Amino acid sequence: MRTLADLKEKYDFEFERIISEIKKSKAKLVLLQFPDGLKPYATSVADYLEQKTNAEFLIWFGSCFGACDAPVGLEKIKPKIDLIVQFGHNDLMPSYL
Repeated sequence: MRTLADLKEKYDFEFERIISEIKKSKAKLVLLQFPDGLKPYATSVADYLEQKTNAEFLIWFGSCFGACDAPVGLEKIKPKIDLIVQFGHNDLMPSYL
C-alpha cells in the first residue's frame, strides 16, 4: 500500500475541495474511481477522506481510462451512491512544477 505522503509529493488531489463537496452535498456513500496507476493509493485516500467526513467510501477497481469512463450499473447498488469522485493523473504535469 502506498501512503498519502507519497501521493502528495507527486500529485495535487484537491482533498479540501473533495471534502467540501462531500459535506455540501451531504453525501453518505461516495464512490472513488482511480486509473490503474493510482489504484495503489486507493485505500489510503479512502481512509483519509473517511476521517475528514461522515461518509462511507467504495472503491471502483474496474477500468478507468479517463473522465468519460464512468462506471456502469451503479443504479443497482444499494444503498444508493450519492457522489462519484474520479481521480486522474498526468505524469507530465506534477504538482511541484
